[in-house]
Amino acid sequence: QVQLVESGGDSVQAGGSLRLSCVVSGYTASIYYMGWFRQAPGKEREGVASIYIRSGSTYYADSVQGRFTISQDNVKNTLYLQMNSLKPEDTAMYYCSARGLDVYGHSLESWTYKYWGQGTQVTVSS
Repeated sequence: QVQLVESGGDSVQAGGSLRLSCVVSGYTASIYYMGWFRQAPGKEREGVASIYIRSGSTYYADSVQGRFTISQDNVKNTLYLQMNSLKPEDTAMYYCSARGLDVYGHSLESWTYKYWGQGTQVTVSS
């Protein structure tokens, strides 16, 4: 089993920055891909960024490309999402996710991920 715990969500003004963290515990050797997703009220869960933790290669949704950065600290078993130039439309609950090795590669589809955190709220005001 794998446990994921997010933190770092907050309320910020548009144009501001936040860094989300996700601490990973349990059978971490089984994890190959991790991702950040978000879900706004009344909307479907949306993939934001993914990382292949063996190499550090990353992939982003068009909506956050150039503003968000996904990264990992293998010593601390922590995944990060640095969010810059935040916009009101970035307001959502943000979730950390993880999965093992499969055929889907850098997926931003929520159904491909097995493990999920409880979420952390990000609110961006104009």
